[in-house]
Amino acid sequence: MIPDQAPKEDVFLGCEEMKKEAHVPSFEKYKELYLKSIDNPDEFWGDVAKDFFWKTKHSGQFLDYNFDVTKGEIFVKCMEGASTNICYNLLDRNVHERKLGDKVAFYWEGNEPGDELTVTYRELLQRVCQFANVLKSQGVKKGDRVSIYMPMVVELVVAMLACVRIGAVHSIVFAGFSAESLCERILDSQCSLLVTADGFYRGDKLINLKFLADEALQKCRDKGFPVKRCIMLKHLSKEAEETPLGSHSPPAKRSCPDLQVPWNPDVDLCWHTLVHGASDECEPEWCESEDPLFILYTSGSTGKPKGVLHTVSGYMLYTAVTFKLVFDYQPDDVYWCTADIGWITGHSYITYGPLANGATSVLFEGLPTYPDVSRMWEIVDKYQVTKFYTAPTAIRLLMKYGSEPVQKYKRESLKVLGTVGEPINPEAWQWYYNVVGEKRCPIVDTFWQTETGGHVLTPLPAATPMKPGSATFPFFGVVPAILNESGEELEGPSEGYLVFKQPWPGVMRTVYGNQQRFETTYFKKFPGYYVTGDGCRRDKDGYYWITGRIDDMLNVSGHLLSTAEVESALVEHEVVAEAAVVGRPHPVKGESLYCFVTLTDGVTYNRALEAELRKQVREKIGAIATPDYIQEAPGLPKTRSGKIMRRVLRKIACDERDLGDISTLADSSVVDQLFQNRCCTV
Repeated sequence: MIPDQAPKEDVFLGCEEMKKEAHVPSFEKYKELYLKSIDNPDEFWGDVAKDFFWKTKHSGQFLDYNFDVTKGEIFVKCMEGASTNICYNLLDRNVHERKLGDKVAFYWEGNEPGDELTVTYRELLQRVCQFANVLKSQGVKKGDRVSIYMPMVVELVVAMLACVRIGAVHSIVFAGFSAESLCERILDSQCSLLVTADGFYRGDKLINLKFLADEALQKCRDKGFPVKRCIMLKHLSKEAEETPLGSHSPPAKRSCPDLQVPWNPDVDLCWHTLVHGASDECEPEWCESEDPLFILYTSGSTGKPKGVLHTVSGYMLYTAVTFKLVFDYQPDDVYWCTADIGWITGHSYITYGPLANGATSVLFEGLPTYPDVSRMWEIVDKYQVTKFYTAPTAIRLLMKYGSEPVQKYKRESLKVLGTVGEPINPEAWQWYYNVVGEKRCPIVDTFWQTETGGHVLTPLPAATPMKPGSATFPFFGVVPAILNESGEELEGPSEGYLVFKQPWPGVMRTVYGNQQRFETTYFKKFPGYYVTGDGCRRDKDGYYWITGRIDDMLNVSGHLLSTAEVESALVEHEVVAEAAVVGRPHPVKGESLYCFVTLTDGVTYNRALEAELRKQVREKIGAIATPDYIQEAPGLPKTRSGKIMRRVLRKIACDERDLGDISTLADSSVVDQLFQNRCCTV
């Protein structure tokens, strides 16, 4: 599965200087460790577990599992018999055993430049213990679910780790979601308490979060589930000054005296009032390895969101070791992941993975383009960021403005660049590598999912020769395979369904409250395998290339075409800023290619350009991939996290007006524009 040697041609190599101190300094070392993780997983993961505190030790095999629905219920169990507490391992261990109490845990950078905060590991531990005591005073106990609906502030980390400290299960809902989405998630997980904030700014837009929270709680009451308590943080009000967390600049730039905050004295409690008298000492609740840790909802293409459940020990180990090795974390690093904690990337690679390693991170509340398009690079220089992790969506957005906004800043501290969220097209990869990293920073293009808990296909910065757009090889303990429609494993260069043959410690355990949906979604199509739902291509050198969701792979005249590949060909044209491709039924070919293209500023769409784009795709991929329809798209329907909602595009292509739930769209007006402009003929 892994080639004996990595290819020497058509690849980009990491810098030699990095190899001197790297945890995995060569491809040979990667292969040696990978084989150990597959052939002797107990020893491999046992070595990882030695870095953590266990109240009781595990007994028996490290991982026990069944991936075959024909042999009974699907299950994964890791380190049975062991007990621990993740909060203890992330904070107490770092403060007391590793003597990192005075080390910065987070540099918080607010929406407005100059609004900043510095929090050490000792301060974070004290605040987490205080809020854990607050939760206990409100009757929250081990196993209870707590919903958290907050902006990107340090108190969000405090709230989630306070839950973990007392054995409660957090369910974080992205603060860009609607009241209906919050209500749906509270009801599904039966949360007993909600933690929220008064409001926040996203760029120059004010979000009254408490208003949305109250609307959600009313919807819950209307459906027969009253949430008894709501704790509100005053993020934009005067109390934020009176009880500072850490050392920070005056928050005047984010104050909003005109913000009308609804208040229900029967339900609402003030965060600042509650923590004011709370003790900053709280004994951790020792949890079994397979006790639930958190629920995080991920949208399916149809139906209600799935509550992905992760458990204690396996998730802790996997996020810790993937963070350490994929970013080649070193003690003097300053790491910045630009994701929101409301998504799995923020869970795994802002909170759990970095803190487990005693890392210093940047926590960013704002937008990459506010107040100007140089904001990210200004922050990189300000905090001397060494490891930077962002989404291809952000990279493509910033590419539109050229290299000048990037080059205003030095970025000399950068050592590793990462991408996450979707396959990165080679053009964006090259811009990221050449312009942002100045050809000296390896790019770790990570493939993983909410369900996987952490990276499953990824380069290692000093060890893996990089191919632009490829997620390269599996992480330790991960055994991928490519299957055809009949469920047969394909060897060598091939394309088909990406599956995994065995679990790793951080994989999800179930869909909360719905084991049947868990088994149907991930295990019934190909018994014996975890089905990712993604298509994948393996090239002659053994590199894996994610080709997009299976429902984004088209069967045109018997040929399986990757929409991502067609999109990449379209955006290679100098006037195309972004493209999205979906299938539209065709009476002869089965499916036809329907393409949406967003042009760079000032360019006019016309028939000549349309012909150029068809010719480019035909030349890049072949005649079979020639687009049947190309529609100009002033904008694309995206979720608030920046992902293109392709199921909506499929509806537009087919002129189907029943769109289902589009509450997660950042701008729903885009949909009306696209329906008005849709193509009817080739």
